[in-house]
Amino acid sequence: MSVLVQHSVKRTLFNMAFPMLAGTFAINAYNLTDAYFVARLGTPALAAMGFTLPVIMLLSCVAGGLGTGVTTLVSHALGRHDHAGAARITTHGLALMLAVTACIIVAGCLSITAIFARLGANAETLPLVRAYMRIWYLGAVFMSLPMLGNGLLISSGDSRSASLMMMVGPLINVALNPLLIFGLCGFPAMGIRGSALATVIAQAVSTTWLVTLLYRKHRLIRLGAGMLAGCRASFRRIAELGIPSVLSMILMPLSAGVITYILGRFGNEAVAAAGAAGRLEMFAFIIPMALGMSLTPFISQNFGANRLDRIHQAMSLATRFALLYGGGIAVVFFVGAPWMATIFSHDPRVTSILITYVRIVAFGYGMMEVHRYCTFVLTGLQHPIDATALNVIRVLVLLIPLSCLGVALGGIRGLFVGRLVTDVVVGSLGLCWVRHVMGGMARLTSPGVSADTGGATDRGGRQLAQQPVARGGA
Repeated sequence: MSVLVQHSVKRTLFNMAFPMLAGTFAINAYNLTDAYFVARLGTPALAAMGFTLPVIMLLSCVAGGLGTGVTTLVSHALGRHDHAGAARITTHGLALMLAVTACIIVAGCLSITAIFARLGANAETLPLVRAYMRIWYLGAVFMSLPMLGNGLLISSGDSRSASLMMMVGPLINVALNPLLIFGLCGFPAMGIRGSALATVIAQAVSTTWLVTLLYRKHRLIRLGAGMLAGCRASFRRIAELGIPSVLSMILMPLSAGVITYILGRFGNEAVAAAGAAGRLEMFAFIIPMALGMSLTPFISQNFGANRLDRIHQAMSLATRFALLYGGGIAVVFFVGAPWMATIFSHDPRVTSILITYVRIVAFGYGMMEVHRYCTFVLTGLQHPIDATALNVIRVLVLLIPLSCLGVALGGIRGLFVGRLVTDVVVGSLGLCWVRHVMGGMARLTSPGVSADTGGATDRGGRQLAQQPVARGGA
């Protein structure tokens, strides 16, 4: 039996999450490293990086959503001891990811000016944005594949390799950024283009390692004749879980785009400050992110083994951790905000806005992470539409309206208060939603348990939690 459904919940989650700490630290080092070195080029360059964030998040969300669909199905297959099925889904998932990423690259390269002009980039920042994104798009495939592969390594119980893989890329990125941006050690000075190229090279190395691990060590990639046999059925199953996850995740760059547009009304300094604060914020979530990356495969495998009791324990443990960690990091950020601001800029207006952002928004970090964990649990339970609905409420019902209201009532400070209120409300709603879904599943599976397979049966004797079916509605 898989270790994810055998050992104690606390021990299993810790053993999965602990090796991922270094990896999640490294992932966020991409953002901080790029922001730090690009900030040395001046406020316009840092603002340009701020404008690119929503679009980069968009591709990340598409890749992450499809990756979630593949990871959920593979974890479910491994939970019921179907390695051949897991390998088939992995191979087909990688093929689908390559095709989707290629379409995004073509569309993105043809629409750089139109999109970023609408986001508010002006004559000063738009040329910098174009220089960065042209290189970034060409290497986008090296960003998307690791987002799928990390979850597969974790599902296979190989979180240590996943963590090591995630560390290699950022270390290369840290080394290449100053060389390529400023032209050190004989390299040409490429400015903001150097930052993009450093990221592409680093992620290409990570992707090569990832594919090697999946193919040689875990045998989850099938090559040769017939490797795409049955791909239409696999694509359909991935889409049932992946498309709701993609739509759910796309709401993040959508909201980021709206917020960036609103911030643009306050000047490039506001965009630069918020962009830097966003990268600092992602860095703050290194530890809870490690746990979050472990939740979906853990939930999926235990769902495949019909262990709802372990899923309850995992959700309770994750919620307590998120609240305790969020409260602690809020205090640290409130006290350390002035020092943090000077890391990115010495422009008084930029640092002032960054400090305001951090000191207000940080107090919602705990509940924001609770909300995120709730969506992971719902996806692992194969309720992706519920997870999407929860994110729709966060972005369209709460975040955007409250941000606009906050700007109208309190200017840029009101914008940040709107974000804080959103995180607190949606975290509370997420907890209620997960309890409701799991309560309904417990009632459904209680009539009988199959002695042969360990899977639950309904009143008609049909096996439950054995065939992945996307469910919608709480």
